[in-house]
Amino acid sequence: MKKRLLYIAPHRPGRSPGQRFRFEQFQNHLEQNSFEITYSYILNPWDDRVFYTKGKYLLKIFIGIKAFFIRMRDVYRANNYDIILVYREAHFIGTTFFETLFAKSKAKLVFDFDDAIWLNDTSDANSNLKWMKKPAKTGKIASLCDKVIVGNEFLADYAKRYSDNVVIIPTVINTDFYKTKKASLSNPICIGWTGSSTTIKHFELAVPFLTFLNKKYPNKLRFKLIVDVNYKHNSLKIEHTPWNKAREVDDLDEIDIGIMPLPDDNWSKGKCGFKGIQYMGLGKAAVMSPVGVNTEIIHDGVNGYLAKTDEEWIEKLSALIDSENLRKQIGEAGRKTIEERYSLDSQKNVLLETLNNF
Repeated sequence: MKKRLLYIAPHRPGRSPGQRFRFEQFQNHLEQNSFEITYSYILNPWDDRVFYTKGKYLLKIFIGIKAFFIRMRDVYRANNYDIILVYREAHFIGTTFFETLFAKSKAKLVFDFDDAIWLNDTSDANSNLKWMKKPAKTGKIASLCDKVIVGNEFLADYAKRYSDNVVIIPTVINTDFYKTKKASLSNPICIGWTGSSTTIKHFELAVPFLTFLNKKYPNKLRFKLIVDVNYKHNSLKIEHTPWNKAREVDDLDEIDIGIMPLPDDNWSKGKCGFKGIQYMGLGKAAVMSPVGVNTEIIHDGVNGYLAKTDEEWIEKLSALIDSENLRKQIGEAGRKTIEERYSLDSQKNVLLETLNNF
């Protein structure tokens, strides 16, 4: 008999990286193993444009009301499902109303999150509305659920304050798709970063040491950003590539060295190291800040590098710039790490067993 699963998420399929990599890419495997999945989301493409634009408060109120009725429909049909899986939250305002009602249904309630969402990290477009978020509701949601799935140990430590049933499943990639097509490394050498408008502030941590390296290696480097905003910087000639789901892997494949600078704060400690996982999955040499799960993914000097200060970033990037063999060696070791621990194949049965075993 098939198990019926209702997936509660903010965004439509294919829109959110978190949803794509933490659930959507697992769907085929789940469906092949007796799961029937219904996907319920709030924001359609029009809503998206409004929701992530500054102002337009009346339209945002309309979206919030519409979202309320979508979730009420989910409440009414909750008893038809064996499992309800909530990704991050059922509604974007600070209420656990829907999760509370889901918990009273016949379905088992599962909660999945991959960021330190109990901290208030509101987008710039909605900074004036952050008072509505109440991120502390994360603990309340966890306490209502039969099981909590998180992306790393830091998130698990938080979840365990509220739940006795916490499972760590890292954010992973499908290594069947993440395969380099480059026959040789670039000339000039390409240092790349991928992210979004909300994380561009993290890239800016790299500007001082990238500027130094650009002067140290004249005409030997180029810098590529894959991001949803047209970011420019006076001291660096940055190649901007708009993020595109269809070209995501091909665009990443153009870089030779991937960087992931992060501030050492609690929000960053909740991150799941996904940029590094993407770089390493394509066999790219990765250099990352030693924050949170990055220190678990990277064995410094073996499958990548960890760099804290500007001096360390300069030293380790210089070593990679100077040696093509080192870039290949580090990249190959990184790819092996992803295949063994951060690939879809390595985790798909973990999720299947997690959802089967109550």
